[in-house]
Amino acid sequence: MKFRSVARWCALAGLVTVLGPADPAVSHHRDRLPKCPRGEASVTAPTEPAGRYSRRACRAAGPVLESGVRLDRMRERATPSGYHHLGAGTGGEWGGVSGRVAIVDGAVRRNTYDFVAARFMVKRDLGAGSIAWLEAGWAETGWAGAGRQHIYTFNTNTKTWQFYDQYQLKPGDKVWLDLRTDADNVWQAWLWWNNRWNLLTAQQLPVGSRAYVEQYVEVHVDSSKPARLVVPPVTVDNVRLRPPDGGTARYWRDDVDTQIGDLAQQRAGGFCLNWVTRYDTWTAGDCPR
Repeated sequence: MKFRSVARWCALAGLVTVLGPADPAVSHHRDRLPKCPRGEASVTAPTEPAGRYSRRACRAAGPVLESGVRLDRMRERATPSGYHHLGAGTGGEWGGVSGRVAIVDGAVRRNTYDFVAARFMVKRDLGAGSIAWLEAGWAETGWAGAGRQHIYTFNTNTKTWQFYDQYQLKPGDKVWLDLRTDADNVWQAWLWWNNRWNLLTAQQLPVGSRAYVEQYVEVHVDSSKPARLVVPPVTVDNVRLRPPDGGTARYWRDDVDTQIGDLAQQRAGGFCLNWVTRYDTWTAGDCPR
C-alpha cells in the first residue's frame, strides 16, 4: 500500500455553495436521530463510544458550506514543497479510529489555496488509481470561512469539503472525533460536542467493514502566492484504533504496523513532528526556533 496516494479537492471563496442541513449522508442513519442543538465544545472526554445508539446521539443540523474543485486543476500550479503531511498511517486494516485534536490559528491567507487541517481518515485503494475514503477533523482554509477554523468532513462520494458552521471553534479548543462503521459497512463521522455524540455524515463507501487509517496534520501553501505559514503546534492525543471485528478500541501504540513520512523532509519544510507516545500522542507544526 502506498503511504500517501489520495487525490484532494479544493475551492476558492467564489466557488463555495451554502447548503441547508447537512445533506451528504446516508439518510436512514440521519433520519433516526434528532437534530443536535447548538452548544459549546465539550471539555470532558466522551462517556461512551460513538454510534447512533449512544445516549443523546444526534445529527448535525446547522448550515453547511460545501466546496469542491478537482485537485488536478490546483496541482498545475502547486509544487511538492507546497504540501506537507505530518502524521502516520496504519499498514493494516481497522474498523475505525478516534481521538482528540487541538485547535490552533494557522494564519491562513484569505482568497488563496492555503489550508491547515488536522484530521483522521479511513480509506481503501480500489486499484487503477482510485481510492475511496472518509475524513473528519478541523480545517482553516483560504477559500471558506474568512480565516476561521471549522469542523469539516470530506468523502469520495461527493468529492467535496463540508464545513459545519453549527460548531463554533476557537484556538485553544479541543475536539473528540470518531470514524467508524457498523455491520452495514456505512462509514460514519462523529463529533463529541455539547457532551453528546453528533453525527456529521454517514457514507456508503466501497470500503467494506475495515480500512486503512491515517492521522495527520496537513499544511498547504498556495504555490502561486509563495509565503511562510505559521502553524503553532497542533496536539493530537488519545488516539485509539477500533479492531476490525468491532471489539474494544485500543490505543495506537508502536506495536501497530505503522508508516510515517520522511521526517527530514518535513523539517526542511519548516515543520516538525514530535511523537510524545508512539503513536497515540503527538504534536505537529512549526519547528522550535
